[in-house]
Amino acid sequence: MADDHRRMVGPVVRGFDPDVVDALLTALEIDNPGKELLVEDHGGYVRIHAPRHLRLTRASLEEAAGRPFPLSGLEPAMASFAGRMRYAGDDELIWYLTRED
Repeated sequence: MADDHRRMVGPVVRGFDPDVVDALLTALEIDNPGKELLVEDHGGYVRIHAPRHLRLTRASLEEAAGRPFPLSGLEPAMASFAGRMRYAGDDELIWYLTRED
């Protein structure tokens, strides 16, 4: 199990705004079809992870939230993340691993 967690990537979101958590989870499901997301609700924070690679687009986040939602608007809600994170312009956020083992 510990080995599996080393290969997981994704955000750790503060649980103070359940609407943001719900919109983020819905958007990640849209942007990563067929990928099984691991969701761990710890009350004060929620981990949303997947193996090796996870993608989030502004369009899907706005669709899920029902309002304009720039990706930079996630920063106050994000306590941490697993893996590496890269912004691809203002339209896409990617979590990934650098190692292949």
